[in-house]
Amino acid sequence: MTGAPPIEARGLLKRYGRITAVDHVDLTVSAGDVYGYLGPNGAGKTTSLRMLLGLIRPDAGSARLFGRDPLVEGVRALDGVAGFVEAPRFYPYMTGRRNLELVAALDGGGAAGRIDEALDTVDLADRARDRVGGYSHGMRQRLGIAGALLRDPRLLLLDEPTTGLDPAGMRDMRRLIHRLAAQGITVLLSSHLMGEVEELCDRVAIVGNGRVLYEGALDELIASTSGRYELRTTDDARAAEIAARSVGELVRGDAGLTFTASERIASDLSLALAEAGVGIRALVPRTATLEELFFRMTEGDAAPPVPAASNGRAPREEVRA
Repeated sequence: MTGAPPIEARGLLKRYGRITAVDHVDLTVSAGDVYGYLGPNGAGKTTSLRMLLGLIRPDAGSARLFGRDPLVEGVRALDGVAGFVEAPRFYPYMTGRRNLELVAALDGGGAAGRIDEALDTVDLADRARDRVGGYSHGMRQRLGIAGALLRDPRLLLLDEPTTGLDPAGMRDMRRLIHRLAAQGITVLLSSHLMGEVEELCDRVAIVGNGRVLYEGALDELIASTSGRYELRTTDDARAAEIAARSVGELVRGDAGLTFTASERIASDLSLALAEAGVGIRALVPRTATLEELFFRMTEGDAAPPVPAASNGRAPREEVRA
């Protein structure tokens, strides 16, 4: 369907007995997004992905990929879509290239002609003739992406692609995702690693207990926490007394004071401290990190307001079609 977003889900619901794994989830992933689907383990991320891809049937709601419903159109709905859920699987006794040749044979449509390019993209060309059983975990993850690239996808879904990787492997995976996004591929990245999402993604959905707690632009989420300041002075006790007259949420700690205030109030406070003979060592505006916001939301504290631009709303399987 021309102009339809790569992913559009409305009211996705999945229950397993008395457990609600996914609770009326709404998602919209637009073309060109690097979209982070962020939540703790057990938050329903993988179940949501499986419903998006038609691997399991939702109890309620709908999911569409480029306007097509996988439950109605079957394999045709996955045209232009690739990726893996949880982890890719390959024959360990075969070489990386031979595994990709088998995948390409299943896909058809010129996939075999993209093997060399895919291996180059994931930096495995020099190991293509080695058996997969001798690959590191990171190499197998990258081979999974190579397999997905054989389909020449417009949308790539990656479920926890850096889980189990060492720091170098995580760095290499992030660089790879950056390169794929720069090529114009829309990426949905499911993760519980906040640093990874903050570095890679421009839009996010934060989920907890199967529900979407926030969906929208990452920079708007971070900006919604502006108005916080850190203050260090020559006399923090006296500074706290003065600040308490005008600022909000004042906390005194070993490293100084933190408080919330408008820019004007913070400026007035600096003058008041100077008049009281209290020297200012540092007065630094700061926004919350994604990690702080994540725990604030998922552990039950009040979430920051959702920007107006936001919608507000089991077995391992490799996605092939």
